[in-house]
Amino acid sequence: MDAKVLPARPSLEQYKKQAKELVKAFRTGESGDPEAVQRIKKHHPRLSKLLDADIRNAKFALVDAQLVVAREHGFVSWPKFAKHVEALIREGSVVVLDNPWAAFIEAACVPRDSGHASGTLERAEAILAAHPGVASSDIHAAAILGDEAGVRRFLALNPGNATAKGGPHGWDALTHLCFSRYLRLDRARSDGFLRAATALLDAGASANTGWMEKSHQPRPEWESALYGAAGVAHHAELTRLLLERGADPNDGETPYHAPETHDNAALKALVESGKLNEESLGMILLRKTDWHDYEGIKWLLEYGVDPNRRTPWGKTAIHNAVLCDNDLKIFEVLLDHGADPTLIADCPDRSRHASSGKSAVAMAARRGRRDVLELFERRGIPIVLQGVERLMAECARNDAARVRFMAGREPQLVREMVAEEGKLLAEFAGVGNTDGVRQLLDLGLSVAALYKEGDGYFDMAKNSTALHVAAWRAQHATVKLLIERGAPVDVPDGRGRTPLALAVRACVDSYWTCRRSPDSVQMLLHAGGSVSGIDFPSGYAEVDELLRRHGAKP
Repeated sequence: MDAKVLPARPSLEQYKKQAKELVKAFRTGESGDPEAVQRIKKHHPRLSKLLDADIRNAKFALVDAQLVVAREHGFVSWPKFAKHVEALIREGSVVVLDNPWAAFIEAACVPRDSGHASGTLERAEAILAAHPGVASSDIHAAAILGDEAGVRRFLALNPGNATAKGGPHGWDALTHLCFSRYLRLDRARSDGFLRAATALLDAGASANTGWMEKSHQPRPEWESALYGAAGVAHHAELTRLLLERGADPNDGETPYHAPETHDNAALKALVESGKLNEESLGMILLRKTDWHDYEGIKWLLEYGVDPNRRTPWGKTAIHNAVLCDNDLKIFEVLLDHGADPTLIADCPDRSRHASSGKSAVAMAARRGRRDVLELFERRGIPIVLQGVERLMAECARNDAARVRFMAGREPQLVREMVAEEGKLLAEFAGVGNTDGVRQLLDLGLSVAALYKEGDGYFDMAKNSTALHVAAWRAQHATVKLLIERGAPVDVPDGRGRTPLALAVRACVDSYWTCRRSPDSVQMLLHAGGSVSGIDFPSGYAEVDELLRRHGAKP
């Protein structure tokens, strides 16, 4: 049978509902809905060769149902199907609009229900193509487009336009300008934006304008125009202009988001203005460790930012460097400028809630950072650890004799480690401490233990295993050890992803590009990993050849 034809204006929500209904039908009664079983057999590659009775006893989750729906419509995966549906929705929705002006402003400015630095100009450009008069309709549209001439024309008509509120969100023109996607994405308009902003400020717009985002979590937050310029668009010249005209950068959002790039020109404009208070400077330094930005961290430290400033999260920069698995050279430059790894973090994990305090030394032991512990020792920093963290440190350092001695003398320490086995194995695996993982396994920690909480920073789902973590983070030697020690190769994580799926993705869509290699993919396939549900082709030639040999089909 041919693939089902999509309507002109499809609904992705409707297809999501269909997938849920398929799961429900599959689970109906003892034998499932016969029609549902046949749909699954026809379109699910993992289950297509099974007998009906075996299909009824197989695991079938929502991700499987979504794959069936996608393949019924001729797509190899749900993400590709969903992307196509979303494109059709965009194309079909711009021709007939009740209010093209409002729709354009929504499409051309940052979203309020997701990351402000997300999205494209595609829908905004489509609206302009279908409704070209929108571009010159008022000062808000002109500001969004960085149209200096248009802005000045509307100011000449009515000087009050400089501060007039308008658009779907009731923003003034300068707010629309600073939160325009065009400002972030279309650098050819940069000079126009700067001149338009100057015209608005000269006419009476406030450099401290913005809006109160009431839906911000965990509490409402002031979203300043400066945040848009420095923290979303990372536009150095506009940032500098707003600061010169009186903008206050200590609004929480600006110092939090300005570090979210390796282009530090706007960040340097903030710091060099002299307007940032100590709390904001400490926040910027810590956030740079989120971005693993050695050059940015080095510049901030050389400028005089205090590395031991405690942030609102109860941590200093060196605590966060451990938590984010920063490169050793970042620890070196922090120590060079006086960072103290013996200070206690009130919140040594990613939560905002105070817990049992830990030093960066203890955190490094828990995450298996042998290199960091050895650096601390070389720098003369005392490795003072208590309780179970002493044994963790010996595992991290791969001191087998000390591990055996301590385990024999203090068996309760082993029991305490077993109680945290999923987290410990995952975090040792994530940093590629293969010898440390071996020590943990030799102590009796289960290779199949679940990392129940996961780690959103590294995109590790809840209920991952150490093998999921090692595969995703391209720690190939650790993947090899875990497979040798019996790690389950086809178990899904909390988002339905197998270690093989993550290993494939790591080759084409990961930050750790220096470790991209087909090695883990090859090992997982050799160990029996299923190609079912794997995005294929991936775009990585060697990986695709391996997948093809094991039965993967487009």
